[in-house]
Amino acid sequence: MRMRITNFALLLLMSSLSGPLLAQTTAEQIRQATLAFLDNFANEQTGAGYTVSFEPGSIDSRLALAECKQPLSVEFSGDPWKSTSPSLLVACEGHRPWRMFVTASVSIHGPALVATRPLTRGERITSDLVTHQSVEINASRRGVITESRQAVGMEVRRSINAGSLITPDMLSAPDAIERGDHVIITAKTGGFSVRSRGKALANAGVGEQVLVENLSSSRTVKANVVAAGHVEIQM
Repeated sequence: MRMRITNFALLLLMSSLSGPLLAQTTAEQIRQATLAFLDNFANEQTGAGYTVSFEPGSIDSRLALAECKQPLSVEFSGDPWKSTSPSLLVACEGHRPWRMFVTASVSIHGPALVATRPLTRGERITSDLVTHQSVEINASRRGVITESRQAVGMEVRRSINAGSLITPDMLSAPDAIERGDHVIITAKTGGFSVRSRGKALANAGVGEQVLVENLSSSRTVKANVVAAGHVEIQM
């Protein structure tokens, strides 16, 4: 009986000693994996004309996870283009899988549109009203506009100061149809379509519905705006 107790105690002692000796994934390995991922992201954006600076968040040096037999997987779990502190998902997909999140500080600088002069509500954007300026793009949670063609022709929704960054929510597409406009009504059914002339009874943009009067039948119908002066009805 004494021999059994001694052997059991010996097994417990060996188990406690072998635990710390098991292979582990250390905090430094996780940090190096995140650094490599962020460095690759920065290089990709450099080719597209953006400058990226970054720094992984602190990781507890005492952290020790199961050994990963393959390279650690790292990806953004938050959008780095809309936050300067996106989180990263670090994962091991091996025999003993695990996942953890690491914060990072990321700054993306690049060209975005700003107003060349004060813009008033309802004003239509033309190419001379905007210019490119280097800004910290991901500091704006509302996004940015990087191409002039994305803004030209749009209407200002609220006043914009000269030199201010122009964000998508500041602009709206102008109405493609205004009340009283004569429009082409296309009625579709299966592979056939019939056209007629009508008159819009309200303002509407592309993708919106509008009431139109069929000038031939004098009937009022609800149609979808597909382009300036064109609406469609699905029969």
